[in-house]
Amino acid sequence: MASENSPLLAYRLLGDEGVAFSANGAGGPGGASARKLSTFLGVVVPTVLSMFSIVVFLRIGFVVGHAGLLQALAMLLVAYFILALTVLSVCAIATNGAVRGGGAYFMISRTLGPEVGGSIGLMFYLANVCGCAVSLLGLVEAVLDVFGADSARSSGLQVLPQGYGWNLLYGSLLLGLVGGVCTLGAGLYARASFLTFLLVSGSLASVLVSFVAVGPRSIPLTPRPGPNGSSLPPQVGHFTGFNSSTLKANLGAGYSKDYTTGAMMNFASVFAVLFNGCTGIMAGANMSGELKDPSRAIPLGTIVAVAYTFFIYTLLFFLSSFTCDRTLLQEDYGFFRAISLWPPLVLIGIYATSLSASMSSLIGASRILHALAQDDLFGVILAPAKVVSRTGNPWGAVLYSWGLVQLVLLAGKLNTLAAVVTVFYLVAYAAVDLSCLSLEWASAPNFRPTFSLFSWHTCLLGVASCLLMMFLISPGAAGGSLLLMGLLSALLTARGGPSSWGYVSQALLFHQVRKYLLRLDVRKDHVKFWRPQLLLLVGNPRGALPLLRLANQLKKGGLYVLGHVTLGDLDCLPSDPVQPQYGAWLSLVDRAQVKAFVDLTLSPSVRQGAQHLLRISGLESEVLFPWGWSPQ
Repeated sequence: MASENSPLLAYRLLGDEGVAFSANGAGGPGGASARKLSTFLGVVVPTVLSMFSIVVFLRIGFVVGHAGLLQALAMLLVAYFILALTVLSVCAIATNGAVRGGGAYFMISRTLGPEVGGSIGLMFYLANVCGCAVSLLGLVEAVLDVFGADSARSSGLQVLPQGYGWNLLYGSLLLGLVGGVCTLGAGLYARASFLTFLLVSGSLASVLVSFVAVGPRSIPLTPRPGPNGSSLPPQVGHFTGFNSSTLKANLGAGYSKDYTTGAMMNFASVFAVLFNGCTGIMAGANMSGELKDPSRAIPLGTIVAVAYTFFIYTLLFFLSSFTCDRTLLQEDYGFFRAISLWPPLVLIGIYATSLSASMSSLIGASRILHALAQDDLFGVILAPAKVVSRTGNPWGAVLYSWGLVQLVLLAGKLNTLAAVVTVFYLVAYAAVDLSCLSLEWASAPNFRPTFSLFSWHTCLLGVASCLLMMFLISPGAAGGSLLLMGLLSALLTARGGPSSWGYVSQALLFHQVRKYLLRLDVRKDHVKFWRPQLLLLVGNPRGALPLLRLANQLKKGGLYVLGHVTLGDLDCLPSDPVQPQYGAWLSLVDRAQVKAFVDLTLSPSVRQGAQHLLRISGLESEVLFPWGWSPQ
């Protein structure tokens, strides 16, 4: 197993430029030299583009049209409430110490241990893989809406054949483009993301202006297939401009069938699609290995991105409800293009944000997979993901992830995958909140994050909110994801993990034991509740297993201590010979399957050693000297 430094122990060391480096100098693939991205390019830009994804252009009408303005705002508030709680936990963990490559996986695994952290890290990786596929399927949907042979748009460019096989081919070609960019490295990805950010910002600006500048108009809608294969009569949607009657009609919910899947929508299914578009808060954290100062960039950049996207989503919800009738919202998810002053700019924004979201998910997935492979938690299965280029880019993990995304594309529809992807993300967010909650409850002295706007209340509320929404969205997917996580944890427990990471469970146990020991008052002892307290002096542990088990049966729920005296004088020895023996004695306790503590001492004589053991163990009762006992 790979040896790692805990982020709770590896505190930041400032270089000459004031840039934070991890204590061992390795921040991810390529080491510290690969850390080149700033807060804006490395966190704000990818997080904003991931949180917008395909939803901001192609699912605003879907959400408002089915849920109505009031429920849509409620969904948005619930989604961002959960995200905000998770962001607080991410900021706390990120500002507590050095953050290396792997982002959320690194934070979780070094807190909860390799068994839980590895299983959740793999599920977060699968969430990013599925998220990449969702973005690509949304892009295919947007392309065919304009250029598809079956499209009702009067653009004269309906040249692309449609059907399941063709859609899969288009998605595979786009995935090849995205994979090519990610294979060339994070630098090219960052430059491409910045260009995409400018295009998306310009496109959104044109949409916002169009809501005000464009007058009322009627928009012909694509005929939908009827129950017997025949087409239903064509419908017409209306853009009314700012109209109080339109707003009043759009306030309440009006759930109906989704025309892309034919499934009846409800609150949970619509929320799943909305939340799936807002799950990009880890895009910056996933780039931790390439950030100049991840402990500063991740909190600052993530908070800025979340606030900005929340404002844009809220504004678009209000503008859509004021100006578009429900027919237009429910039957044309891409209505932004129909009401735009310059429709090609909306198309550019749709294509750009979809490509960027897919790139962000793919490159984030590859970084998580590379960190999992480096930790060697899953053995040879992930061995190809360890391969890196000269510049530190894990192209092996990129190709691995590319193959899995290709398999997920077989699902064929964006809304079909939304619930599964959302549940996987919620599991990862709950794990981040649980990590921060555990550290806070353990009162670990080395958990001193510079970000203080959190408490155990926010962490606990974040865990509960994520679990609740998982089962509301899809009980089957939620139960399946938790079962998968349990199986992966059992597998990692059986394989064994690196012990140098530290386990927060041990800190929690120490905290609780100390608390209850302080409450234990010897002045309140009573004979009715007497329990035996045994100190068994063991000279030769090789032949003492039967005796150890006998004393274990005699203790009857009492205190049982194994003692051993090593003869010698510490002043005459170069080092303490007792301390290295503790591991072997603890292994003896495990082998004998007894519930006992171990106390060892160094003394010039057996009598003095026994007295030392009696006092340091705190016992006031029986001492067992086995027949033939002699110190070793």
